[in-house]
Amino acid sequence: MHNAFAVPFGMSALQSTRKIWRNGEFIPWEDATVHVLSHVISCASAVWEGIRCYNTPLGPAIFRADRHMRRLVDSARIYRMELPWTATQLVEIARELVRVNDVSPCYIRPIVLRGYGSLGVYGGENPIDVYMACWPWGAYLGEDALARGVDVCVSSWNRMAPNTLPALAKCSANYMNSQLIRTEAMINGYHEGVALNVDGTVSEGSAENLFVVRDGRILTPPLAASPLEGITRETVIQLARDAGIEVAETEIPREMLYVADELFFTGTAAEISPIRSVDRIPIGSGKRGPITEMLQAEFLAIAAGERPDRYGWLTAVGVLEHAL
Repeated sequence: MHNAFAVPFGMSALQSTRKIWRNGEFIPWEDATVHVLSHVISCASAVWEGIRCYNTPLGPAIFRADRHMRRLVDSARIYRMELPWTATQLVEIARELVRVNDVSPCYIRPIVLRGYGSLGVYGGENPIDVYMACWPWGAYLGEDALARGVDVCVSSWNRMAPNTLPALAKCSANYMNSQLIRTEAMINGYHEGVALNVDGTVSEGSAENLFVVRDGRILTPPLAASPLEGITRETVIQLARDAGIEVAETEIPREMLYVADELFFTGTAAEISPIRSVDRIPIGSGKRGPITEMLQAEFLAIAAGERPDRYGWLTAVGVLEHAL
């Protein structure tokens, strides 16, 4: 059994960059702090995004920036957090952030949070603070995960039930559930956990959407199963259908995981990561399958500018500071 602790993504210290954007201005990395009694600390009242910027032959480019910023605005709306910036403006801020920090490839993290003010559960009177940072960040599930795949377990923790916490919002509170799923998996020697929903069918990983390949078809849980409406999920569905592969959004019973021909995770951080075993049962041949490999190659080639950006998914950053 592969030791999950050999690939401790996120356990090392962040690699700091020069500037973080806060409420309309760039400030030094070390000054991007919040008061310990800010509403977000006690009540997890924040929504955020994770976005990748790739190196391409024409310079750094942010992958699906428009779609990510729209989801951020949507998440804020669900939680009645009024944003003073539009999705289009946030995309421009992300471009400038990468230029100012002169770092690519990188991971971009915009965060909208309720700041210092009152500390009751109702946070509507607290100020809304908006931050955006970027830094180098590698493969989410380990450097060899994209090729070799990962070992996962079905978690004892379910995903949130509908009408409890909104799964469509990328909210900090939801990630307490994710922490339970991932921590349990890693303590037991797995890379990741797969959560079921309250009906006992498959939902997603702790921070990834999940796809099943069976008899040449691709299946993925519907949004009603409480997964996040993943942007890489949406990307893969389009790539697969354009390649002539049938994709169905449908309920997936737990046992389907054990008899799948291929399984893979998708996510901004995880990209497209094959799953090689579930509960120590090998999936297919126990390594990355052909459909997973094809989709992975197409996805990464478009993101890196090695194939035409036929969907308009790349937003060019422009000239980095060191080139000025």
